[in-house]
Amino acid sequence: MDTVPDKAAQRAAYLRQEIERHNYLYYVVNAPEITDAEWDRLLQELRALEAEFPTLVTEDSPTQRVGTAPAAEFGEVRHRLPMLSLDNAFSTEDVQTFDRRVRERLGVEEEVGYACEPKLDGLAISITYENGALVQAATRGDGTTGEDVTHNIRTIASVPLKLRGTGWPSLLEARGEVFMPAAGFERLNRDATTRGEKTFVNPRNAAAGSLRQLDPRITATRPLEVFFYAVGVSDGGALPGLHSEVLSRLRDWGLRTCPEARVVLGVGGLLQYFSDLGERRSRLPYQIDGVVYKVDSLELQQRLGFVSRAPRWAIAHKFPAEEESTIVRGIEWQVGRTGALTPVARLEPVFVGGVTVSNATLHNIDELRRKDVRAGDTVIIRRAGDVIPEVVRVVAERRPEGAIAAELPAQCPVCGSAVVKHEDDAIARCTGGLYCPAQRKESLRHFASRRAMDIEGLGAKLIDQLVDSGLVANAADLFRLTAAQFSGLDRMGDKSAENLVGALARSKQTTLPRFLFALGIRDVGEATSLALAAHFGSLDALRTADLDTIQQVPDVGPIIAQHVFEFFSQPHNREVIDALIDHGVTWPAIEPSGNREVELPLAGKTIVVTGTLSSMSRDEAQDRIRALGGKASASVSRKTDYVVAGTEAGSKLAKANELGVPVLDEADFLKLIAHPPAGP
Repeated sequence: MDTVPDKAAQRAAYLRQEIERHNYLYYVVNAPEITDAEWDRLLQELRALEAEFPTLVTEDSPTQRVGTAPAAEFGEVRHRLPMLSLDNAFSTEDVQTFDRRVRERLGVEEEVGYACEPKLDGLAISITYENGALVQAATRGDGTTGEDVTHNIRTIASVPLKLRGTGWPSLLEARGEVFMPAAGFERLNRDATTRGEKTFVNPRNAAAGSLRQLDPRITATRPLEVFFYAVGVSDGGALPGLHSEVLSRLRDWGLRTCPEARVVLGVGGLLQYFSDLGERRSRLPYQIDGVVYKVDSLELQQRLGFVSRAPRWAIAHKFPAEEESTIVRGIEWQVGRTGALTPVARLEPVFVGGVTVSNATLHNIDELRRKDVRAGDTVIIRRAGDVIPEVVRVVAERRPEGAIAAELPAQCPVCGSAVVKHEDDAIARCTGGLYCPAQRKESLRHFASRRAMDIEGLGAKLIDQLVDSGLVANAADLFRLTAAQFSGLDRMGDKSAENLVGALARSKQTTLPRFLFALGIRDVGEATSLALAAHFGSLDALRTADLDTIQQVPDVGPIIAQHVFEFFSQPHNREVIDALIDHGVTWPAIEPSGNREVELPLAGKTIVVTGTLSSMSRDEAQDRIRALGGKASASVSRKTDYVVAGTEAGSKLAKANELGVPVLDEADFLKLIAHPPAGP
């Protein structure tokens, strides 16, 4: 078409301007306003316009360049060989088309070998070695000229200052990706939050911002890593004929390459690699946004050549967008099985990470306030793999007038009990533990567990049936049930029903410490239950005690005392306790100890549990230690009395052997805890 409609020309000009603005915000300022998916759509629209009207193509169009110009603060480096971008594939059909074109241009029918590796979401880098020594490092920049970041690259521990081994070319320009591992990114943002500083939006921006520090000492404090993926220029030594063998050679010379790199055959191999890596994507220790496919043979790469600013022999297969923008319809509060209140953003449905998302977690009230998410806001949401979608940030400039900040409710939205949040705790909780329907199943499972009321035969699946059928609303309801009601449930015969009624009857004869533990008061384990029972001697004395009196119990700190006081202050909880006693739950009388210390078998002993135990979880083992008066520690020192070593015990076992700390195997540990404490 010879003439270009004014509307198309205006739209193309607008897209060029917008894409360049967002490039600047993303690469230079490190403050992106839109998601990668939105940026991709802008570029795709511009490419489509230029394809329909070729005269719209300009030299400075984003479709004709790789990235952004270098920052003025750094020296410029002109690349010996341009650092090109890759064309993108977004679907299976795109990959099939790529493979078909490769074979057609090569004139072959047989399957082609491809080198595959993850497409890291980082910053492309070129590092030059002369006679084995690092002499220069440069960013990609605009593909022709980049920024000189040599001093900063030298601070990255994984980048060798001198190549290892022998056989490397006298001049070697290695190309790779600087990135920040997920764990390092989280630590960097956590430390920044503690200092009251601005946090980074994502690991890519964190890596870019860290590498482009004017002061290399700042870069040296950042957890940056590098994977090398190609050789740009080499002189004075021959390289292997396959890309995969080049990567192997780079590894021999001390240059890190991605361990996920593989060689596959044909389009089937490409798609299988994409699928396999996609399933493991969220578990990788670094962020990736796709997969790169390259014809493995360097000779075939030369025959295929280039088109525009991209090679014909390579393509980037992008994963579905993990970040998208949408609008918050409202903010609601969900009550979890342990009573924790979680704010949830109800969203305008949006397709992200391969699924349609309409809800996103806001974690807790502190996070809600920090991000300042309000109904009506435009937000960026993220979904990585099977991770629950979360709100990354608010697009503040799109906030409607009159948007009101959400507040923590004073009463539980499910049962109406009081909601409490302590200053040193990020989680707000419903205090109606024995009554709240949201906590019902978890409360009953704990109540019936072996170390609580020990109701044999009342397992999780049966509890689910009892609650779902409406037969049980709280623990006291269990003792109203008849054998006929139990036998009407799935997989419950008459004999099983009679056995369960018998188990319930036997469980009524318990101890006060077991009963207190069974109530499921927050942070009150077996040791604390024992301390409370021994100190007060009776349930009535405990449930009527004021906060100051509870705080006087040995080994019960102010936080746990507050939890105990709040639990017994709730009318709903007191009603259930009264009903349990009315149904015959009872225990032997105890002589109150007041402030006297109760000596337990492991009192004064510090024990560390490491590795995997076959008879119980690590948490259960630590609970047993605490219940017997011992201290369950997480670290080994000269003050440690025992280290319990299960299978696959690691550094803690080695530390114990080094310090001469006695080591118990699982059998020894079971003997140690075999005899529960005497007394209440």
